[in-house]
Amino acid sequence: MRVSDAEPGTRGTKQIGPYTVVTRLDAGVPVHTPVSEHRFIARSADGDRTVLLSRPLAGVDPQRFMAEAEASRYLLGNWVLPAVELSAPGEQPWHARPYLPALPLPVALAVHGGPLPEPTVRALAVALAENLAVIHGQSLTHAGLCPSAVLIAADGPRLTCFGAVRAAAPDGVARQEAPGLDRGSLPPEQAAGGQPRPMGDVYALGATLAYAATGYGMPEREELPTGLRSLITRCLSRDPAHRPQLVEIVDELAGSPQSDAPAGFAAPTRADALLGPGWLPARLVAAVVHQSSSVLAAEVRFPVQAQAPVHASWTSGGAPSGSPESHRAH
Repeated sequence: MRVSDAEPGTRGTKQIGPYTVVTRLDAGVPVHTPVSEHRFIARSADGDRTVLLSRPLAGVDPQRFMAEAEASRYLLGNWVLPAVELSAPGEQPWHARPYLPALPLPVALAVHGGPLPEPTVRALAVALAENLAVIHGQSLTHAGLCPSAVLIAADGPRLTCFGAVRAAAPDGVARQEAPGLDRGSLPPEQAAGGQPRPMGDVYALGATLAYAATGYGMPEREELPTGLRSLITRCLSRDPAHRPQLVEIVDELAGSPQSDAPAGFAAPTRADALLGPGWLPARLVAAVVHQSSSVLAAEVRFPVQAQAPVHASWTSGGAPSGSPESHRAH
């Protein structure tokens, strides 16, 4: 795979900060599906670091975008992918996460050829609900959950696009037409300009699960799988007070926890039982593996001033070695 134009209107290889773009992460996302940031798979000039790199959309305030990226660095949980590296002050805004072979949820549905199987949707729901509960326990709100914000990896989902709602428009400003926001996943109170709050994440989770289970946003109630219909419908209540708590979602889909289960900020455990072998359809596993091998084999044309041999160093888990933390811009 050889990199050519990375963005519309650019020529040659795209350079963002110290990274050269390998490909767009969202190249296969259907054109009608909103994505709240420009996302790329990119590589450092020495070939030692491969990252998922994000830049703001046109119309998004770069300061708000970077503030949300900074806040995401402190997110906890197994199923979230926070920023670990930020652009320096005065640079064009960008932030990077360690590369993880994964497909955006809309791409996963396209590869699968339709809605995901109900067991996959259940596993997705429990993992995301557990991680949102951890985020809420940090007194934070994700405020950006939608289908394109969820990446599907072989071992489970990852939450991205933290704070997309806040970055797109300040509180008090109607967000229906804000750039990159998925109207079907945007809680009504946030669409009207209200401050993002935890129950808004529950609405967005319901919309994301509805998409995963039907293949499109805002389906009719009867189109939802019978086993998920009541839960998703309650998540999508226009009144936040009528939406279920995250612990109710996990209990309904994964059963009640053992009495001696850890509490607080302990790593999620009930999702693990649903994310074992077979949780992801074989076609999607193959697509994730193909992405990983293609990125590893990619020939990247580095700028003249940064010529370096490309030899990505990989750990046993398939992620690039080297700590992005040690390369964070200050």
